[in-house]
Amino acid sequence: MIPANDFRRRWAEVGADVMAAVERVGQSGWYVLGDEVRLFEQELAGYWGLSHAVGVGSGLDAIEIGLRILGCGPGDRVLTTPLSAFATTLAIVRLGAVPVFVDTDEHGLIDLERCWNAVQQLDIRYFVPVHLYGHSLDLEALERMREEFDLQIVEDCAQAVGARFLGRATGTVGQIAATSFYPTKNLGAMGDGGAILTNNPASDEQARILRSYGETERYRHEQLGYNSRLDEMQAALLRQACLPRLPQWLEKRRAIADAYLAGIHHPAVTVPEPPEGSESSWHLFPIHVAPAHRPAFLDHLKVSGIGAGIHYPTAIPDQPALAGIPWEMAGDCGTARRLAASEVSLPIHPYLTREEVDKVIAAVQAWQPF
Repeated sequence: MIPANDFRRRWAEVGADVMAAVERVGQSGWYVLGDEVRLFEQELAGYWGLSHAVGVGSGLDAIEIGLRILGCGPGDRVLTTPLSAFATTLAIVRLGAVPVFVDTDEHGLIDLERCWNAVQQLDIRYFVPVHLYGHSLDLEALERMREEFDLQIVEDCAQAVGARFLGRATGTVGQIAATSFYPTKNLGAMGDGGAILTNNPASDEQARILRSYGETERYRHEQLGYNSRLDEMQAALLRQACLPRLPQWLEKRRAIADAYLAGIHHPAVTVPEPPEGSESSWHLFPIHVAPAHRPAFLDHLKVSGIGAGIHYPTAIPDQPALAGIPWEMAGDCGTARRLAASEVSLPIHPYLTREEVDKVIAAVQAWQPF
């Protein structure tokens, strides 16, 4: 079976560096908010081209704390996408704010033209756009929106570390960027973790206060904060085993994506090209089949030895957890719902061999839905 993610092969590559990082942390005797976190934050900010990075407990916390830093609170409307991991919306809801969903385009990215119209019509000050699947939104259009409406933006870059739009890194338009180090991410740890990135020193300082109980100095709490700290062990393995390898991992993902784009030409399978201007980091490789055929297609891939996934089978406004929770929709979400019903993710981790990539292509091409 070719797995959707292969952590065993990942361990074969990075295991020695991980164990060296574990040994270093163990020898230090300092396990929370020490030198490893501080150095990883510096190195991550340097990689991203931003001034500050603050390690937190998860990507969810990064979005929530980021919104809170920007002043978002109960009753505030927050523009966001109906097609993403649920954490994107959960961060908004946990603040008591109101998600306002705007439909996506055919790439699964929130439709910025519709967003422009929604902001004009509704009282919206906050925006959480998602760079989904590793594709970058149009950063020029996003920047025009921010400037025109004085929007406070937290860019959800959990799937887009290393992605660019016309040479510009994702996460550099909003006041704050949020990312995740969940193991499946392109820059994944061996557990949960996340980071807040910004060019604003005041936001950096506030993030550091909020992530540790709201503590401004030892045992003095000026506000109610969180227990959301990237731990030393995860920071150490990220900086020693993962961040230095990220460029080559991204190069491999892009090569696999190019092979899929060149090799899959099935009349019943839609293979979307990346958005124009986007240099995708290819966190996922989504294709689409008719909803009625998707179960049979997944069974065909499984029988062919291909591990595939679905991202995401239910549009966020249709999630049962939002029943009774205030949310709004600007227009319909027909495109997002259609994509949710038809999407299949092919394996695209950086440990695939060329033979395995060819096997995936051959399996897709061999499918006979009719």
